Amino acid sequence: MIHIDLNCDLGESFGNYKINDEQIMPHITSANIACGFHAGDPFVIYETVKLAKQYNLSIGAHPSFPDLLGFGRREMNFSEEEIYKLVLYQIGALYSVCKVNQVELRHLKPHGALYNMAATNLKLALAITKAMKSFDPSLVLFGLANSKLIEAAIEMDIPFSSEVFADRTYDEDGLLVPRNQLNSVHHNTKDAIKQALQIVTTNTVSTISGKDIPIQADTICIHSDSDISIKLAMELRKVLSENNILVKSIGA
Repeated sequence: MIHIDLNCDLGESFGNYKINDEQIMPHITSANIACGFHAGDPFVIYETVKLAKQYNLSIGAHPSFPDLLGFGRREMNFSEEEIYKLVLYQIGALYSVCKVNQVELRHLKPHGALYNMAATNLKLALAITKAMKSFDPSLVLFGLANSKLIEAAIEMDIPFSSEVFADRTYDEDGLLVPRNQLNSVHHNTKDAIKQALQIVTTNTVSTISGKDIPIQADTICIHSDSDISIKLAMELRKVLSENNILVKSIGA
């Protein structure tokens, strides 16, 4: 039987900006929790970990550039040593909350610009994976399929899961279409579900130019800040089940 993990970026409330994470949790299997640099704060992190534990989700760190104003989606210039320290710091912040709540920290997925830059920059990707291995070599990297993040995980000999996206579109090079370009996001559930199902069942994805390219999928991401996130998670879980695809967390 084909199986797949469904992950979602959570804990991204901050101040008066609130996202109802609990509505999406029953339909996913893994939670990538913001560590305070692009979103979240100590209170949001704590409550998100408690909810993730309640719904028996696999918990992962979601580190980013220190960019609250830009939600972590602006490129920033740091050395590899600085990236190592930034990621290590954020892992530690989430780990402390996981420890007191008696839940395991199981994976890491970079956020936003850090994720996209590391997808094409091996040195940056290696800095991230070095931080992971230094902290806990059993942590699983969630990295963009066919990207430098996966190469870095292999080089650093740490576990990895190839990540694909239901609600984002792809270029012919296998990378995500940048958010500042037209048609970078699927705004209706039908298109997102069609893309996810194609990826899982055929190991291909249709690019915005209409070409089918190969892609490996271990986990599918749904963005919680999308206007279709809850409906997409609910309907995608249902469609996957109808197609005899088992939805379970990595390592379960």
